[in-house]
Amino acid sequence: MIWDICIRRPVFTTMLVLAPVVLGLASYARLGVELFPNVDVPVVVVTTTLKGASVDEMESAVTKPIEEAVNTVSGIDELRSTTKEGLSQLVIGFKLEKNGDVAAQEVRDKVSLLTAQLPVGTDAPKVEKFNLDAAPVVTLAVSGRRPLREVTEIAKKLIKEDLEGVSGVGAVVLVGGQTRAVNVTVLPDRLRALGLSVDEVRGALSRQNLETPGGRVDSGAREEGLRTVGRVRRVKDFEDVVIATKGGYPLRMKDVARVEDGVEEPRGLSRLDGDIAVSLVIQKQSGGNTVQVADAVNERLARIRPSLPADIRVEVIRDQSKFIKGSIQEVKFHLVLAALLVSGVLLLFIRDWRTTIVAALAVPTSIIGTFAFMDAMGFSLNNMTLLGLILAVGIVIDDAVVVLENVFRHMEEYGRTPWEAASLATREIALAVFATTLSLAVIFAPIAFMSGQVGRFFNSFGFVVGFAVLLSMVVSFTLTPMLCARFLRKPKEGAHGGGQTGFWGWVTRRYVGLLAWCLRRWWRRGLVVASAFALLLSTVPLAVLVGSDFVPKDDQSEFEVAITAPEGYTLEQTSRICEEIEHKLTGVRGVTNVFTTIGETSGKAAKGQGDVTRVSIYCRMTDLSARPFHQRDAMADARTIMADYPDMRTTVQEIKMFSSSAFKNVQLELSIRGPDSEKLDDYAARALKWMKANPNLTDADTNAAARTPELQVLIDRDKAADLGVSIQAVASTLQVLVGGEPVTKYKEGVEQYDVWLRADLPSRDRAAAIADLTVPSEGGKLVELRNLATLDPARGPATVERYNRQRQVTVQCNLAPGIPLGSALPEVDAFVKTLDLPPEYRYEFLGEAKLMADSNSNFAVAFFLAFVFMYMILAAQFESLVHPITILAAVPLTIPCALVSLLFLRTPLDVYAMIGLFMLFGIVKKNGILQVDYTNVLRAKGLPRDEAILAANEARLRPILMTTVMLVAAMIPIATGAGPGASARASMAKVILGGQLLSLLLTLLITPVAYSIWDDIERTAGRAGRWLMRRRGASNKSVATAAEEPVGAGTVGEPATVAGP
Repeated sequence: MIWDICIRRPVFTTMLVLAPVVLGLASYARLGVELFPNVDVPVVVVTTTLKGASVDEMESAVTKPIEEAVNTVSGIDELRSTTKEGLSQLVIGFKLEKNGDVAAQEVRDKVSLLTAQLPVGTDAPKVEKFNLDAAPVVTLAVSGRRPLREVTEIAKKLIKEDLEGVSGVGAVVLVGGQTRAVNVTVLPDRLRALGLSVDEVRGALSRQNLETPGGRVDSGAREEGLRTVGRVRRVKDFEDVVIATKGGYPLRMKDVARVEDGVEEPRGLSRLDGDIAVSLVIQKQSGGNTVQVADAVNERLARIRPSLPADIRVEVIRDQSKFIKGSIQEVKFHLVLAALLVSGVLLLFIRDWRTTIVAALAVPTSIIGTFAFMDAMGFSLNNMTLLGLILAVGIVIDDAVVVLENVFRHMEEYGRTPWEAASLATREIALAVFATTLSLAVIFAPIAFMSGQVGRFFNSFGFVVGFAVLLSMVVSFTLTPMLCARFLRKPKEGAHGGGQTGFWGWVTRRYVGLLAWCLRRWWRRGLVVASAFALLLSTVPLAVLVGSDFVPKDDQSEFEVAITAPEGYTLEQTSRICEEIEHKLTGVRGVTNVFTTIGETSGKAAKGQGDVTRVSIYCRMTDLSARPFHQRDAMADARTIMADYPDMRTTVQEIKMFSSSAFKNVQLELSIRGPDSEKLDDYAARALKWMKANPNLTDADTNAAARTPELQVLIDRDKAADLGVSIQAVASTLQVLVGGEPVTKYKEGVEQYDVWLRADLPSRDRAAAIADLTVPSEGGKLVELRNLATLDPARGPATVERYNRQRQVTVQCNLAPGIPLGSALPEVDAFVKTLDLPPEYRYEFLGEAKLMADSNSNFAVAFFLAFVFMYMILAAQFESLVHPITILAAVPLTIPCALVSLLFLRTPLDVYAMIGLFMLFGIVKKNGILQVDYTNVLRAKGLPRDEAILAANEARLRPILMTTVMLVAAMIPIATGAGPGASARASMAKVILGGQLLSLLLTLLITPVAYSIWDDIERTAGRAGRWLMRRRGASNKSVATAAEEPVGAGTVGEPATVAGP
């Protein structure tokens, strides 16, 4: 066998084991560092802009046609759209089986066919594939003691353009700056006096600021290019542009307008600690490494800073790599600490340093070798893979310990030499080790191939643990026997603390005595089974008490206050109120910096557009290790502050790790869909009122509450026809004079700036002033707007959301501290049922609730498959359909014990805790295999059943206790950790700790008791079968005897046959 070869050839064995270790060390440097695995979520975003269009117009003319076009693409899971003033955005989520690149191309093809049908003036739709791993990694704030326009220019030319050249940077978005522009401010009174329309002004600017090629001048021997240079050279020269000539006198721009070198109308701003600033949001390329990109950006920034003016301050506001580094560093520390604790436990049991070293070598050889597998699979060092490695620390040593303990027992009980014991003991235990390892690996196979979005995140976890476990089996069959044969010494009596001496001897005797008591009477075995059954029945009430959640919330030392100001607020008004809020937030405990952003930050809004009522206030806190309170306590203080601003719709929330329109940053999102907007708004208002009154819910808000004030220009068509004015002329004139429009470009050096045309503010700041504006008629005369139209104030929707091509309203909220999502959902669901929605109206929970439901169903399938795979492996090993049932009988008992530990530690059942349950199943099943396998071995040697059970469990108790305590020791650092990302990891560790410790005694009893019960059933069935066979045999014999009687006996009425002489 392989272990005999390895024992005889130590150098060969060493090289064999070193091969994956060397590959692992070489691969480690190539592994990227991320917070989570790179997951291709097939989401495509279509963004379309139409300057000045109302929300209703955008919905009917842009959003609906695009929805109809892309709806024919195969594989769509959900279709969302958000329509705002001048902006339409579709978020198309595909089923995970769909390739994201293919989905984006198919959507792009459908949208390109529709472009010609969109309204005139609509910008070409942008189709983008959403990359989960292309999220912002660093956010910078640039400020200085100079005009914001100058700060913006410095940030753009000296910082932004330099950082865009850093390897791995995908984009750098500038937010809150003032962009240089040439503003041509028209004076409508002068236009009227001179008989000019704004269309003539616009035409003059675009026609007289050109630079076009004119072909080639061929002179025979040489040729020259011809270029018409008609660009305006200086800003002041725009004043001399001739608009028209009337009465032989040229009318110039300075006669009807003011020209100034200024900035575009601001539709947003940024502020750092009360000072106006420009923010730079740095995104990495898809597939890039977050930590490497952030480090490269910070390194480049260190080289840029000396070249900046002395008053310019560049502050790193957000750096995602800090949390990742802290989290990964914490996990690495836990990994090393777990390995040390496991080795310490082994030394405590065996009390022999040679044995401890032999077994402990299985940890580095298995873990380091797994790095090569991770590199080959394209995995990175992230929370999932490193969490798998920490779990593996408590598992990979199991096989080596089981083999080593059996070797030690053979030396102790049978007096064999280390060489003989290593060979014979490994052969004796090999089948059990192979079965335990293989059945443990198949437990993680369903996780590795689990579907759903959550399944994609845990795939790498399953692969890593599975490979590490299989590699540990190879080590236990090669390196461990060789080292046992070469380095172990025959133990002195009691030197290792095993056998029947010392504390562990006392524990063994008490356990064997209890087991013997249980096996002695049938009613005692029934008592054990009844206890197990009662414990199993407690699973459902315990699950209700514990509650369920999606993912635990980590303390990231940062949070965000999202604010929506009342509709109609100007940028100045919003800024003034936010400045007051910022001042109060700086007094919240732990807050060190406050960074405010007002307006659109995605960079997708059209020029001159953007919602100035949307505010984000980012609060950075002191490091978790430097404060005695949790982030949620500071968030509660912030909510208290925001309660003083009832007119502002506010949400105090955690920072999104993935910034995209595909994900809303709320814990509970309720979608109500139907045909009537007014009814939807009514349902949303009732749901919002109930949520605000519920103490378990916080930050309740709805998208149905906002209505934007607007002036509607109602044109009298008859009057317009009499005056010769077209509706298009009215719309075009108002769009330029009121909304403003970039009509041409001003070139200075290599830079180009927009030239904006707009009416003077006093001519467009109220309804009466707008009514005085003039529009051109077909005859060239100017007509006042009041002569053909009226201006009526009204309110229109600020935002229209649609879901799967139906209008929807969403009501969203966060949960109060300590309230799990699984407990809040039934409450909300019960309330929505009281609304008595008509059949044409439907509701659905989206966001985290939808993901949780999806993950729960996938975990249920994974649990079922894990049981099926374990049963198949065990049935194949024992060549029995009954023994697997005996072994797996103890597995379900770990669930209520795990729930008790979660209840005691006040931790809900989340996706990480689910993974912990898989681990529990594997450990308990492994114990059962060791118990049943050696019982069969002893029975095969002639021992009676009960004696074999007692002897086998006595022999296997020590390795079971050792592996159990080692796994518990490996979980202690994770369960008690308090660093970055600790909350997510702790729930899994708590499940394993509590579940394993609380269920240990009962599971150690239920397996041998179930073994004896099933054996009795088999015996009884065998006796019954033999009795039936005897009855059937006796019946067949009587029939055969009757058939063999002499014919002479005859039958009644027939003469007897007379025998011849």
